[in-house]
Amino acid sequence: MRRAGLVGVPRLRPWSWQAFLFGFVVVAASAVLQGVCVALGAKLYFAAFLPSLFVLGIVAGVPAAVFAALLTIPLVWWAFIPPFFEFTALSSANADSVNLFCLLAVLVIGLADLCRASMTINRRGGLKSSGESAATNSQ
Repeated sequence: MRRAGLVGVPRLRPWSWQAFLFGFVVVAASAVLQGVCVALGAKLYFAAFLPSLFVLGIVAGVPAAVFAALLTIPLVWWAFIPPFFEFTALSSANADSVNLFCLLAVLVIGLADLCRASMTINRRGGLKSSGESAATNSQ
């Protein structure tokens, strides 16, 4: 029986240069998508970046996703928070947006790492039985 998984999705080694290059490309593509959203009037500065961090965490691993998250913060600050294309002091609302992004990025990257680990376990045939289940009472 074939197990479910991300069929056809290449997985990169977590600390390889390809993973970090893929992280850079994902941030650039997310910035283009975020630019379209801002042009349409959206005020959610990090909206396009969170789903891409999840996909990046599954495909390339935690180090590349953390790299992308750290790259995203100054990019959004510079390009999407008014005044555009300038580094100015953040207002308290914008600082809260950055802090919320950091919190959500940690949670999303952690979830992606758990998904990546479960796919690895699934690909190897699942968990092996050790003879006795922890749920059974041997009294």
